[in-house]
Amino acid sequence: MKSLLLIEDEQSFADILLRRLSHYGYKCIHGISNEQGLALAEQHSPTHLILDLKVGNQNSLIILPQLRAKLPKSRIILLTGYASIATAVEAIKAGADDYLSKPVDTKTLLTMLDGDNKENPENKNNETNIMSPSRLEWEHIQQVLKSNLGNISVTARQLGMHRRTLQRKLLKKPTSA
Repeated sequence: MKSLLLIEDEQSFADILLRRLSHYGYKCIHGISNEQGLALAEQHSPTHLILDLKVGNQNSLIILPQLRAKLPKSRIILLTGYASIATAVEAIKAGADDYLSKPVDTKTLLTMLDGDNKENPENKNNETNIMSPSRLEWEHIQQVLKSNLGNISVTARQLGMHRRTLQRKLLKKPTSA
């Protein structure tokens, strides 16, 4: 049987997700903190894990290497409302198998849990899969900002823009993919 550990601090979201995944045959357990998640992972050895990037005031990226070491064959997916290319790359390097941004539909999540993350041929040329220029710019800014450890002034200089302009662009996260 497929078992799943969800590490998510938002109870209403967790309840909905757990109910949906149980419906599809997953035996689900739920942790609300990194510490509880690590303990449950050790106790139950789940075949699948879903981690929220921000659990309370903690970043779940810090426990990914430990989870990967304890559960090398488990499928680990990082789910977040704060998606950026920089954090996606960091998550994959830390041991996640996939990275999804909220909100996520059940079909996509099940596809990722099954390990079938290959693009559907029907969607290959779908215009909605192409990033808008503003989204692409925002993602690039996020990468440069991350490489500068969050230093706005240094990032602005590297990007050749005024610091205030950079701050305005960071506040305007594009909604389209």
